Amino acid sequence: MNSEAMERAREAEAQLTDDERFSLLISVMGTNAVLTEKDPRIPDGVPMSAGYTPGIPRLGIPGLLMTDASLGVTNPGYREGDTATALPASIALGASFNPVLARRSGQLIGREARSRGLNVLLAGGLNLHRDPRNGRNFEYLSEDPWLTGVLGAESVEGIQGEQVISTVKHFSLNCNETNRHWLDAVIDPAAHRESDLLAFEIAIERARPGSVMTGYNKINGTYAGGNDGLLQGILKGAWGFPGWVMSDWGATPSWGFALQGQDQESGVQIDVMMWGQESFTAPLRAAFESGEFPKQRLSEMVQRILYAIFDVGIDRWEGTPDVDPSAHAAVALETARQGIVLLKNDGVLPLEVPSTAVERFKIAVIGGHAQLGVPAGCGSSAVTPPGGYAEIHSIGGPGIMGSMRNLYLLPSSPLAELQKLLPDAEIEYDPGMNPREAALLARRSDVAIVFGIRVEGEGYDNADLSLPWGQDTVIDAVAGANSNTVVVLETGNPVAMPWLPNVRAVLAAWYPGQCGGQAIAEILAGVTNPSGKLPLTFPKDLDQTPRPVLPGLGTPWGTPTTVTYNEGSDVGYRWFAKAGKKPLFPFGHGLSYTRFGYGNLTVQDRGGVRAEVTVTNEGPRSGADVPQLYLLEDPAGPRMRLLGFERVDLEPGESRTVELTADPRLLASYNTGRGQWHIAAGNYRLALGPSAGDCSLEADVYLAESWFGR
Repeated sequence: MNSEAMERAREAEAQLTDDERFSLLISVMGTNAVLTEKDPRIPDGVPMSAGYTPGIPRLGIPGLLMTDASLGVTNPGYREGDTATALPASIALGASFNPVLARRSGQLIGREARSRGLNVLLAGGLNLHRDPRNGRNFEYLSEDPWLTGVLGAESVEGIQGEQVISTVKHFSLNCNETNRHWLDAVIDPAAHRESDLLAFEIAIERARPGSVMTGYNKINGTYAGGNDGLLQGILKGAWGFPGWVMSDWGATPSWGFALQGQDQESGVQIDVMMWGQESFTAPLRAAFESGEFPKQRLSEMVQRILYAIFDVGIDRWEGTPDVDPSAHAAVALETARQGIVLLKNDGVLPLEVPSTAVERFKIAVIGGHAQLGVPAGCGSSAVTPPGGYAEIHSIGGPGIMGSMRNLYLLPSSPLAELQKLLPDAEIEYDPGMNPREAALLARRSDVAIVFGIRVEGEGYDNADLSLPWGQDTVIDAVAGANSNTVVVLETGNPVAMPWLPNVRAVLAAWYPGQCGGQAIAEILAGVTNPSGKLPLTFPKDLDQTPRPVLPGLGTPWGTPTTVTYNEGSDVGYRWFAKAGKKPLFPFGHGLSYTRFGYGNLTVQDRGGVRAEVTVTNEGPRSGADVPQLYLLEDPAGPRMRLLGFERVDLEPGESRTVELTADPRLLASYNTGRGQWHIAAGNYRLALGPSAGDCSLEADVYLAESWFGR
């Protein structure tokens, strides 16, 4: 805690009137496609944004202007003509396994927000990938709490280093979109601490975000925003979080949430649409007058908001920072490069265009609107790129998010970028609308590249893992017509691959951002060596997952739904290891155009478990690898956990010794009875390899019993 900021917060709060105190407890949305009427509480001249809270000018306290910012500074109709750098999806950043890149991305977003006068970013999406159908997985980093916590912390550090407050969200278990306002996430409390909450704990202690945003859902029967055990007991109590807790937009049905740990009601107009009232205005004021809402709690709520303002320094802005669009585009490009995962390669990639052939080398590019650009996820995270979208196709759907369900195409055409890189090739395009038509082009081409896309976004879960609009049938037809077929997937989740045995290569490009077409083309052409690693497991089918049938899927919007997370803390690769199932592609998997070898693994307990391993580039090209350290077994039996990772760049023949230190919580179990982490005495088996499915080097370490933390 910043003691100076806390003392300033107490002093400033003591000088406020009650009216001023209550004014800080809500935010109102600016005008957009849904809210066409300007809220009279927003003064003229204030930039429209996702949330506005007035300042207290007489005390030098600035107003709060909030914007969604997971993938860049969003603008869903708030500010006419305003564009921003459209970064790749967070799942692509997760696939980079690169903390340095996460911090650079945060710096970029923070600087662009500040240049617009926006000082609170609704960023820091830390929900774990518990279900491969979750429509918002693309906004989150991974299925693993350590990878998520480390990368999330770096992103928040980057943002707040620009004197812009960042949230972390959505606290907690907002892991499905189906009926999210009425969803009850049921989980064992100890398993919750060892998984989703651990990701938040790591990010919060490393980066000190100014605010935590709650989820829409209930947790074990109680809404997240009114969950005393979660907010008062864990976040503010055990972890000592000094900042403020804001709600998600439309997630405050009752003023009573103020008694359970929520400090601010966000986007109050959405609460009116959802629940028929603004809970933290008239109802909370009435509770205050009647004595049900105590003055001490009101002061604490305000002090927490002021503390974040003073700690991050949004009250000390001097001037407007310069924004270099080309430098920011370079960050977007590098994130896409490092996040693309080569899942399969049977020697067809990188593409080699013969220079002495009698006939020009022919490449078929098929489907995915590749002649126009690359898709982006939809919902509140959508960013309008420089120059606007290449196209927007309205899709629609039920519920409050229906108007934001669109296919957004960012203007970075993989087709055009391939033509730049391979000028000696003859490249033709087919839209992929008809399997037989696509096969005609594929049959007379040397290589066929099929782009498979899926629209995913806030408010909707996928019904299954298939590609929509008959794309699987198109891929089958193309593969049948051309034995050199490559598939490029642009999705926010794993997909089923019934055609996998019949194609020679598969790239997972996710939603690759405003420079995504260039990054994809560079990897296909061999200009860039792929280095991405899967941040989540690709199952063979839904029967391999903890919930083959998603509760509530297909029910009307507004149906109460219960999701029981019976896998507990064994999320993703942990579940597959525990169940003894072999996935389609494991967590951490990703191929390269070179080869890496590991040797000389040593593990010691030197005031903490530390491992050293030598990594060698044994192939012909420079490239990056991510050695991964796992726990395989503890004294109680098999128990898989990612303990550490490091991204390392190596030239051909170069070796480097990598040291990985394990956070003790990853080796421990949480004991709810004592409220502490527990490491049992005994032998622990660790392993190192390139993925959770390939841990070839093993070593044992003995650990003494210990209790620690809260």
